[in-house]
Amino acid sequence: MKFEVKNIEEFQTGKVIPVNKPYEWTSFDVVKKVKNQIGKKLRQEFNIRMKSFKVGHAGTLDPLAEGLVLVCTGKATKTISELMADEKEYVATIELGKTTPSYDLETEYDESFPIDHITEELVKETLNLFIGEQDQIPPVYSAKNVNGKRAYEYARKGEELELKANKITISEIELVNFDLPNITLRIVCGKGTYIRSLAHDLGKKIESGAHLIKLIRTRIGSYKLESSLTIEEIEEVLSNL
Repeated sequence: MKFEVKNIEEFQTGKVIPVNKPYEWTSFDVVKKVKNQIGKKLRQEFNIRMKSFKVGHAGTLDPLAEGLVLVCTGKATKTISELMADEKEYVATIELGKTTPSYDLETEYDESFPIDHITEELVKETLNLFIGEQDQIPPVYSAKNVNGKRAYEYARKGEELELKANKITISEIELVNFDLPNITLRIVCGKGTYIRSLAHDLGKKIESGAHLIKLIRTRIGSYKLESSLTIEEIEEVLSNL
């Protein structure tokens, strides 16, 4: 699905912009940047003030993850809930044999485990256990809302926190690369799935440890990463309108 826009007014009417989120940017950073760029153009050409211009995103992506974020403008913000419910695809690189409290590289290693017993066949067999509907506990280092605060706010203060499991669905898991201590997976899943939790749970299932070291979101519904725009390309699109 190629992104096309003919004039600046289309953004106010409503557009879904597939954006390739850079590493270490938050999803809010992407929304803020896009809103500022479009808002500047709207003020210059149509004297439209920012307060009357809505921008939001359909699904948060962690700062240490890269890939597809859908930014919705104008009346397209009404479709955010629908877009968030769409199936998603990820490519995840996981390091086996070590764990971190955040289940990724946000925090330092806290434990090490043996990996000598891990074979490609064992990983493939174990991955099959994750196919289908299941309960998954979110990472304590997450944006999950707990008593009006984000879970990571408790975790970063060292406060004990017990999160409830969510019902999730994983429809496909493919082992793309096996090169111990790292493995790379392609995952197709439903709303609310934490790939960091999947990595952590996989480590337990294979009687070792694991944490996520790289994550790229490659698809949301019919929107694909290869058709997304970088921040620089969005600037170029706007300058050419």
